[in-house]
Amino acid sequence: MWTVAARCVRMLAATAIGLLAVALSVPLAPAAATETSANWAGYVVSATATTYTSVTATWRQPAVKCGVSDAGSSSAFWVGLGGYDDTSQALEQAGTSADCDPATGKATYYAWYELVPQPAVTIKTLRISAHDLITTSVNVLDGTTVEFQVKNRTRGTVSTTKLPFATPDLTSAEWIAEAPSDCSSYRCRPIPLANFGSVAFTRIAALGNGAGGTLTMNPEWTTTGVELVPNGDRGFYPGRDRFGGFANSTAGASPGMASSDGRSFSVKWSADASAG
Repeated sequence: MWTVAARCVRMLAATAIGLLAVALSVPLAPAAATETSANWAGYVVSATATTYTSVTATWRQPAVKCGVSDAGSSSAFWVGLGGYDDTSQALEQAGTSADCDPATGKATYYAWYELVPQPAVTIKTLRISAHDLITTSVNVLDGTTVEFQVKNRTRGTVSTTKLPFATPDLTSAEWIAEAPSDCSSYRCRPIPLANFGSVAFTRIAALGNGAGGTLTMNPEWTTTGVELVPNGDRGFYPGRDRFGGFANSTAGASPGMASSDGRSFSVKWSADASAG
């Protein structure tokens, strides 16, 4: 809080007031992380009585480090709508993944979309390689039609898919690096998070109640940072209770502070992010 000494001259007081006005007009970047999850790392925006209908970001596909000891690990990078609230029954998301083959440890890269709780669908027509520049968006067009778009800007290719979805969750928007889960009989357990080094989400934007915003530019939105701690709080699994335990790994990830305009941040992988 700015204060002005009682005996300051009028000019100094006016200067202080002017500086205060400037300071208040510049949004502050949110803190790096305020809660933990067993499978997500990144940022979420939400607000009371706000319907989010669009989310987008750009990132360069990280090259994961795969070896014999990393076989079976995986990392996913995506944008999405919904799925954050404890009562969420759905999540609309699209992005890219990098898997370390369980047998050989060799890295494979691909794009996908998902209407949770249904399984993810691989976009076989869109080739993804390490270091490709990717732009992804999820849009709800009329309340019950979800549009997924993944662009590979490096290759100049794009995939757009529109699907009917009667009950999308539109209570939040997310930008996430995730430890994907292995699900069977409605029980899910995170896969060990593959070493992606770091990933920078840029060109971040979302639309809530028809108003555009970023991580910092809409004062009515609440921005929450999420840190991936493999044995910390349970993960995010929209729909019926499907959490089946923690990953057999100590790897995790944490988001850095957002840029002042709220349009970018980075997530960094860690070999040991387990809770003490």
